[in-house]
Amino acid sequence: MQNTAKDIEMPDKNLEDKLDFPTVRDIDLAGKTVLLRADLNVPKHNSQISDHTRIDRLKPTLDFLRENKAKTVVISHFGRPDGDRNPQMSLAFLTPVLEKRWEAPVTFAPDCIGDQTKDIIGRMKPGDVVLLENVRYYKEEEQNDPEFAKALAGLGDLYVNDAFSAAHRAHASTEGITRHLPSAAGLLMEEELNALSAALVAPQRPVMAFTGGSKISTKLKVLNNLIPKVDFLVLGGAMANTFLHAQGHNVGNSMCETEMADEARKIMAFAQKSECEIILPQDVVTVRELKENAEHNTVDVSAIPSDNSAIDLGERSIAYICEKIKSCKTVLWNGPLGVFEIKPFDAGTNAVAKAVAEQTRKKLCTSVAGGGDTVAALENAGVTEDFSYISTAGGAFLEWLEGKTLPGVQALLKK
Repeated sequence: MQNTAKDIEMPDKNLEDKLDFPTVRDIDLAGKTVLLRADLNVPKHNSQISDHTRIDRLKPTLDFLRENKAKTVVISHFGRPDGDRNPQMSLAFLTPVLEKRWEAPVTFAPDCIGDQTKDIIGRMKPGDVVLLENVRYYKEEEQNDPEFAKALAGLGDLYVNDAFSAAHRAHASTEGITRHLPSAAGLLMEEELNALSAALVAPQRPVMAFTGGSKISTKLKVLNNLIPKVDFLVLGGAMANTFLHAQGHNVGNSMCETEMADEARKIMAFAQKSECEIILPQDVVTVRELKENAEHNTVDVSAIPSDNSAIDLGERSIAYICEKIKSCKTVLWNGPLGVFEIKPFDAGTNAVAKAVAEQTRKKLCTSVAGGGDTVAALENAGVTEDFSYISTAGGAFLEWLEGKTLPGVQALLKK
């Protein structure tokens, strides 16, 4: 990503609502042992890492710590060993990968607490990096056990959390440890929190949010949290079909939660009361059979054939949304607007994503995206470099959209 949240101009109004947290920039690091909570839970297939994003995004913080003569001790989880020392979930395999991508020597400690780990850390010199074994080898980690958190804290002088993607968990290494050490956000956490603040905590208005996906039943909390905070809410994917059904349209064979019609009507009524315009498709692309390059037609939402499925936005819908985008100062994106995985039914998502990207490039809006298939959809559209910020946090991003308090973030906020 070329653009980061540090490039985002924060609005002048409602600054009291901004997230207020210390960062690694605010700490005297020289000679200190810094416990860096990272998320190295990277995707691995056949002993190969298929995506290095989480590793690469940690490098700026690691470089900053090394340049400022800190001794960096990296804490992370990997998979769900559930308190067992499962060798398939050891972090040892990462050492050569980290050394290559971080351009720094990395020493592996075969445990995350205990005398052997203390001895390894005790031999560190300023600028050194040690990677601890999987913190979830201890069941006490996920239990946020006070004694385990204290044992982790006893390994260092300072705590830096750079794992926003694990911040929705109140674990010993994300929340409990902050009770024992001076704590701050890393540069990646800082970027993430600044981006989220710019998108919903204190955004420049008007604000448009995109929410796609297959079911509104899994997005009720997201929708109800967004509606009072945004000016336009674009609904896409199969989720939109449920709303069209609730309005009385025949959606044919389209994926649709008919049992959620009452909830959809409640959401629309809440939006009207909140002066938030819900934008649903005006026309849709339909197919009899969903496959690549399937025969398809574009029809008005009032004329979907009974034996067809709506799988993408039509041209009128795309044009309307793109025109609205031009009036917005902030765009928040979560979820594709159609079956983007199958061509040419990625056209709607691609066209709208490119419109957001163009406004962002012109510095006319701030754009923040994340969660679910969002990153894959925007990569398919070729616009990831043009959005202001794209989060890879997954669960933490979605819980933030739901308005939940994230324990790992709350623990860092200035009281």
